[in-house]
Amino acid sequence: MQLTGMLYGSQLLNYVGFPTAEVLGPEASEDEIQRLIEKHGTIFIKPLFKGGIGKKGKAGLLGRASDLKTALQEKERLYFIEHTVKNTTAKAQGVTFEGGVPADHEVYFSITDSTRYRAPVVTLTHQGGVSIEELDKRYVAEIPFDALTGLKAFVIANALSDIGAPKEIDSPLVQQLPKLWELFHHYGMTTLELNPIRMMPGKGGRLVPVACDFKCGFDRDDPRWERLTLPHHLFTVEHSDFEQEINQLRTYQGQSDVYVINEQGTILAPTFGGGANSLVSEALGDRAIISSDFGGNPPYEKMRDVARICYKHWLKQTNVLFVIGGKSNNTDIETTFRAMADALQDHFNQNGPTPLYVVIGRGGPNLIRGMGAFKDTLDALSLPYRIFGFDSAMSEVVNYALAADDWMCAGGRKEVSKLLGIDE
Repeated sequence: MQLTGMLYGSQLLNYVGFPTAEVLGPEASEDEIQRLIEKHGTIFIKPLFKGGIGKKGKAGLLGRASDLKTALQEKERLYFIEHTVKNTTAKAQGVTFEGGVPADHEVYFSITDSTRYRAPVVTLTHQGGVSIEELDKRYVAEIPFDALTGLKAFVIANALSDIGAPKEIDSPLVQQLPKLWELFHHYGMTTLELNPIRMMPGKGGRLVPVACDFKCGFDRDDPRWERLTLPHHLFTVEHSDFEQEINQLRTYQGQSDVYVINEQGTILAPTFGGGANSLVSEALGDRAIISSDFGGNPPYEKMRDVARICYKHWLKQTNVLFVIGGKSNNTDIETTFRAMADALQDHFNQNGPTPLYVVIGRGGPNLIRGMGAFKDTLDALSLPYRIFGFDSAMSEVVNYALAADDWMCAGGRKEVSKLLGIDE
């Protein structure tokens, strides 16, 4: 769940009193746009995208205007513009009009949850406005801090000193940047980035840090983000019907992360665990229909619904049902396997049999009872299968699934169809 841009970013920053550029939304009238131009001299017109979609400035998706005619021309150009980054294409849904902020200094600032340090990390540089990856590392401070004590002013002061930041920006940043920890911490964020923060001259010549671009990510399983009362449509993307159904099953217990890899694939691989998902998705390649992580000890009802949806959408084209995961610490294997087996039995009862080879590899609590439940169902359905225990290397199990798919493609599917008494 990502949120980008100043339209809603300014609202979030206002919660903690952090200064922001003045922003008008896509519904702004010509009179309002004209007043914004008169007040700031220059305004920027930016397309509105859902979520993050790469560097828009470098792609020419940033309009600039000092008069109403140019502003309206840029609005027309950018309002429904499409932006493609690698294999992802997004279409804008309007534009924002943002007042220009004069400044001699630009700052990059972010807070992220770091798996390296097992702690939140501040990244800060006084050479903002560009990709952080492009900067010389001597100008970039990356400092972990204790989440219990929070982001203190001395952390910012030490970071600015380490990178040799100009003295005139030190005090304003030391006063303002710690406020962002409150926003990050209290509303379920996993990342918060301001780039650039422009250091605008204020009263008496003192510099004021003004946020001119905003990006953040939320943990969608952390309910604290709902305190912000943001419209739910901000986090919707163009999912397939299958992904939409699965995503509706998200609960406090058990993952339901899924992504369609290849709609023409032949191996349906419900996977348990992030590490297993990475290995399996890479090894199966285009043969995999979905990439998934259904771990987290899901209850029986949820796992049965997840399996039911997977079977409904993909079982007809599937050669190999590949149920795979690592050795679990807390997932009840009997519960998940019984749920998947019962869903498979229900699917056959409602839709008739389909030729299928089942490969299972798993480890964890109640493994034997879980495998026994699955075996009994597969025997009752007259399906060929192979079951691997916790002592089998996952790479070998994946290779077996690939070999089973080869066999099914080379005539095995017809043999299984005859075994089931159907005309494939």
